[in-house]
Amino acid sequence: MLYAILCYNNEAVIGQWSKDHDDAVMARHQQVMMGLAEKGKLGPVARLQPTKTASTVRERAVIDGPFAETKEQLLGFYIIDCESLDEAQNIAKQFVESPGCIEVRPVHSYFPGNPAS
Repeated sequence: MLYAILCYNNEAVIGQWSKDHDDAVMARHQQVMMGLAEKGKLGPVARLQPTKTASTVRERAVIDGPFAETKEQLLGFYIIDCESLDEAQNIAKQFVESPGCIEVRPVHSYFPGNPAS
């Protein structure tokens, strides 16, 4: 089963991190990713640009900036292949950065070149 691990945190908090702190966080994420890749469990990964670079399409109109007013923003995601939700949740725990949170969500359809579900 494929799962999306969605990483949320407050952009204002992340924006205040020093380069060294950000590099250390990304190095920890890289270690987890390499372990998953070695096991053939890692799919696409993306670190998203800040929401101020986003636009929203709603009812065929394009609006600059994020639409949702939230305290935490989606920073990036991982697609992983796991045997169970428990396995996906245990992997997700390795990506948590305080005070952020991680959402684990099953992926219904995924097309990396060949349809799978």
